[in-house]
Amino acid sequence: MKPSTGPGGPLGSAAASAAWELLLPAASAPARARGRALQEALRDAVRSGRLTPGTRLPSSRDLAADLKVSRGLVTEAYEQLTAEGYLRSGRGAGTWVGDAVRAARPRARDLAPRSPADRVDFVPGTPDLSLFPRSAWAAAQRGVLTELPHDSLGYPDPRGLPRLRTALAGLLTRRRGVVADPERLVVVSGVAQATALLASVLHARGVRTAGVEDPGSPQHDDLYASAGVDTVPLPLDDEGLALGPLHDSGVRAVVTTPAHQFPTGIAYSARRRGELLDWARSVDGLVLEDDYDGDFRYDRAPVGALQGLDPERVAYTGSVSKSLAPGLRLGWLLVPEWLANDVVERKRTTDLGHPALDQALFARFVERGDYDRQLRACQRAYRERRDALVAALEEYFPGSRVSGIAAGLHAIATLPERYGPEGRFLARVTEAGVAVRSLAEYTHGADGDAAAAKEVRLVLGYAHLTPSRIRAGVEMMGRAV
Repeated sequence: MKPSTGPGGPLGSAAASAAWELLLPAASAPARARGRALQEALRDAVRSGRLTPGTRLPSSRDLAADLKVSRGLVTEAYEQLTAEGYLRSGRGAGTWVGDAVRAARPRARDLAPRSPADRVDFVPGTPDLSLFPRSAWAAAQRGVLTELPHDSLGYPDPRGLPRLRTALAGLLTRRRGVVADPERLVVVSGVAQATALLASVLHARGVRTAGVEDPGSPQHDDLYASAGVDTVPLPLDDEGLALGPLHDSGVRAVVTTPAHQFPTGIAYSARRRGELLDWARSVDGLVLEDDYDGDFRYDRAPVGALQGLDPERVAYTGSVSKSLAPGLRLGWLLVPEWLANDVVERKRTTDLGHPALDQALFARFVERGDYDRQLRACQRAYRERRDALVAALEEYFPGSRVSGIAAGLHAIATLPERYGPEGRFLARVTEAGVAVRSLAEYTHGADGDAAAAKEVRLVLGYAHLTPSRIRAGVEMMGRAV
């Protein structure tokens, strides 16, 4: 096919020729789809710059002859793209590429965090995604698609499907000891949305500050800040959140991880749990319990949730991010009665409810015992990996100490001073291809002295690494220093 020419100049440039070649596949499309294919090919040529603004197009008669299609097909394509602004035309002046299009060819980037394959990354809090129960999940999905009534695919109750809330209430009561009323359970997109919803509701009620554990998860700061609530770092002692600073802070809401404090790994003592609830009652306050990995305890049965001691002073949240996969974006929020209506309304206006099909699938997964089986499989795997980490540290870093309870997906390792200072240690292991996090990274307002600290304190995630990979990573660290 040879491009035509017109009074506005020749169309024989390499760019124009290549643009016409884009139309050839459209001309050979099935008859019913040919007109649409031609229009899309022209749009693509203009968007991508293959047809530049000011380029004159061949007449509909010439282009139809070149492509061996009907003239009406070309005329319709020209008219449609002129209406959309891609082309311009004038009586007796021909058809030209318009100058309104500025869009570049779209490019989809993946901004999800990834670690290079040649590195060992001891990132904390990451599960082993290869443990995801694909077969059981697929079976649950087939079952749900077969049995789900048509009307269940409409907009759901913003709290979540009654079936899932009932299943979750039973699960959480049995495994975590919460007082779970399905009417006060809200299905959410993970702990992050649960925290954001509560922060927004508290802000609407006049709360402008909330306490957070120090050290603690930086995520809490960002989520509360997005709702206009400032966070106040509160120090810990050996039993949990230190009471003196908590009382002195003046806050009436505090975020805690009492079952397995992140990142230090301690469990709040029974006494401190009671004292924390006494504080909440004395200030008419609220404790947000983030039970991010409460199911994973390896030396004994997990300690029950704080919420079970006082459901009206504790908002409880958890998710499947550690037990199944964070990409599912599925969690739950159990709120006191006095906050329930506000939280549900905020959830409704945020997203009109969690996807109904996902909820029905997870409800079936819980009801049939598949979720309990998944938790047991993860517990076995993660216990083995924690043991592998402790053994490797003892071999390659004699005198190191692992603190905190035997639980969760990470451990705190304190290395002898001879491996410090910490800044030099981190630089050397990073150069050797091992990524580790210092405990200081999770401390609010950490000063520059942290890098010079003689004692090396690391937060080591192990759940996503095989035992052999854990050993190799620790050995690489040992050789580097």
